[in-house]
Amino acid sequence: MLFVSVSGEGLVGRCISSALIDKDRLTQAMGVCSGWPPSTALPMFVLVFLVSNISIPPLAFMLSTQLNPMAEDNRLAPNCICQLKRTVTNVLKDGRWTIRARVTNKSGIRTWSNSRGDGKLFSMEIVDESGEIRVTAFTQEVDKFYSIIETGKVFYISKGSLKIANKQYSSLKNDYEMTLNGESTIIPCEDTQDVPMVQCNFVSIADLQAREKDTILDVIGVCKSVSDVTRLNTKNNREVSKRTLNLMDQSGKLVEVTLWGEEAENFDGSGQPILAIKGAKLSDYGGRSLSASFSSTVMVNPDIPEAYKLRGWYDKEGHSMDGQSLTEARTGGGGGNTNWKTLADIKTEHLGHGDKADYFSCIATIVYIRKENCLYQACPSQDCNKKVVDQQNGMFRCEKCDKEFPNFKYRLILSANIADYGDNQWVTCFQESAEAILGQNAAYLGQLKDSNEAAFEEIFQQANFHTFVFRNRVKLETYNDESRIKATVMEVKPVDHKEYSKRLIMNIRKMASAQ
Repeated sequence: MLFVSVSGEGLVGRCISSALIDKDRLTQAMGVCSGWPPSTALPMFVLVFLVSNISIPPLAFMLSTQLNPMAEDNRLAPNCICQLKRTVTNVLKDGRWTIRARVTNKSGIRTWSNSRGDGKLFSMEIVDESGEIRVTAFTQEVDKFYSIIETGKVFYISKGSLKIANKQYSSLKNDYEMTLNGESTIIPCEDTQDVPMVQCNFVSIADLQAREKDTILDVIGVCKSVSDVTRLNTKNNREVSKRTLNLMDQSGKLVEVTLWGEEAENFDGSGQPILAIKGAKLSDYGGRSLSASFSSTVMVNPDIPEAYKLRGWYDKEGHSMDGQSLTEARTGGGGGNTNWKTLADIKTEHLGHGDKADYFSCIATIVYIRKENCLYQACPSQDCNKKVVDQQNGMFRCEKCDKEFPNFKYRLILSANIADYGDNQWVTCFQESAEAILGQNAAYLGQLKDSNEAAFEEIFQQANFHTFVFRNRVKLETYNDESRIKATVMEVKPVDHKEYSKRLIMNIRKMASAQ
């Protein structure tokens, strides 16, 4: 017979093994135990400490199902005594459950406002021995749970609701995701043994070419280079920080990764650290690139085998490799293993003359910017940048949205002439790239143009003769039976002179060895 000593309700002592015992069997097992049966509803999830002389390693964690074959094989001592150390009541009643898991990622709080009202949410990813799952909390549950959740800590979580997972926003290998509700409970757990830290399914950077656009995946690499933080205005006029970096792994391939918000602000790329990203989003705009989204987990020099293996490879041989970028890989015709071009190469290599546009990077200097017609009044709707028509009555009409608004937002479209040592080229720069060149956002420039024309012109003068790294898209287009190359700047970055020098040295060595 199994005897159980109840030590009170709540959490006490250390969990060593567990058993699920129904009311009838537990009543029979309790015998003359005082105070039985307890007033709490059953079934109960009972965590017990085995004190019999069975062959179990000290402090081992046992599942309840492991007790059954032990009893059948007579491995349990007769009349063995089990002391109840923890109880969590009602966790399985009416189909509810409790899990013990570690939080591997906790997002910030996101807010929204629409016709149905205001709200907020946060999400987290949790892992146990069997797998991982995404958990989301809304509004009241945000207030209740956000402050107690800590990344890396272990918790008992119960009474959430499950739904089919949206694989578009998650790389977790689980067909379901959890939502917390008013009945959910989260209790800190001190017993962290056997609960894994994180689960990743890393994809080689070289294999990104074969993956579908917008795929959510895990990647790990050495940070070969990193840009400074830039600040952009989102469509809803909220400022956000952005930082780009290049990752390389043993395949010798490079991919550009974008970090946002606090991750961008806090990232330190000195010493070329190992960077692992769980849940990065794959883009094919101008080659292949990755973005660490709101739900991604970014880990610098993580304590995992893949990171140690990558560090050993890089320190031994990888540091001498230039790497081939997937981000700036040309999508049109033409050869070459590098996407760095001079402006003269646009003509000599007939870039943009194929069926698809060509993409390339160059280092060039701003020599002239046309400030005329560089700003326009656009629709204030979040997903619309259409030019509005002033109705001369205080309202502005958007033909695309078929609505009138009492306000508008300024948008930039900049025409600039850039030059390197061999040639020059007129390029078009839209909002983000134009703001990077001018060093000011469109909203401020619009206000300045109306209030201080001299200061407005000074900003354009100050932008001249600055050198940047330009990532460009070129395509032959026809207007009124006249064909010409249209060059659009996709991104503007400051020159990393250290990396630029390395590339020049590498090119010199290649040319010297070819002679």
